[in-house]
Amino acid sequence: MRPALSREATVNAVLALLLLAIPLAASAAGQTFYVTLATRIALLALAAVGLNIALGLGGLVSFGHAAFFGLGGYAAGIMATHAFNSEPLLFGLEASTSMPVIWLVAALACGVAALPIGAVSLRTTGVYFIMITLAFAQMIYYFAISWPAYGGEDGLPIYVRNSFPGINTATPLSYFLLCYGMLILGLVLFRFLRDSRFGAALQAARQNATRLSAVGIAPFQIRLVAFVISAMITGVAGALLADLNRFVSPSMLSWHMSGELIVLIILGGKGRLFGPVAGAMLYVLFEYALGSYTERWQLFLGLILLGVVLFARGGLLGLIAGRERHG
Repeated sequence: MRPALSREATVNAVLALLLLAIPLAASAAGQTFYVTLATRIALLALAAVGLNIALGLGGLVSFGHAAFFGLGGYAAGIMATHAFNSEPLLFGLEASTSMPVIWLVAALACGVAALPIGAVSLRTTGVYFIMITLAFAQMIYYFAISWPAYGGEDGLPIYVRNSFPGINTATPLSYFLLCYGMLILGLVLFRFLRDSRFGAALQAARQNATRLSAVGIAPFQIRLVAFVISAMITGVAGALLADLNRFVSPSMLSWHMSGELIVLIILGGKGRLFGPVAGAMLYVLFEYALGSYTERWQLFLGLILLGVVLFARGGLLGLIAGRERHG
């Protein structure tokens, strides 16, 4: 077991350093496009880290996490719009362009939304859970495209760059470092939860909920807390991506986005610490490298995904580091 530990820890360190080194080198060479590409990888990975808590640790195949990703994006967009127009928010609250405030609002909004969605969805299992989370996400999606006050189906442009104390967020490299730092914090939180008694209970609920109930722990409550935490992390990633693009689109709420996040986790390794990072890097690499040659680049990604499902059940990290999950 010890070699597996060292292999996966080494692979994780290489991925972390690679994701950091490429934009640093690109910025030094004046290639800001690659810095933005790395920022997108970090944010997709952060969103997938959130889903990995529910899916990788809890076995909850949520096809509705795009709802939280999009809600986080709209929280950033709405706050920035009201600040730009000097308009108050609900109940006369003042809008802010401070990123920590926006992240807090995004996380709280997603947590409030995830609580009733999870409370209803977690009373089902299997394909029924998948479909009910999808149904909730689609309701939020159609609400967004029918809300003309915030762009409707055309989306919501963000005219200001939200700020972070001590950092020039308008600089591509600075913004990448901020997003990279948030990704590392997300990974630290994932590892803490996984290795805690809460994480052990969550994984036990995935394996055998009846036995967990027999020792006096309610699987429903454990899963609901995990679902809410998962949604909040994904929402913060959505807020950061909205700031990166300076635009919030209803496509962030689409079921396609939920599918992408699931694909990232399966590609990298379900339940593995750096699985979402490996999956995001491979996904964006294929999108960039093959997208310029064909609009059907997803075909090749699908073939790789099929190979992973059939021959590498632990994802790319499992293929490289072995089947035991460490790191």
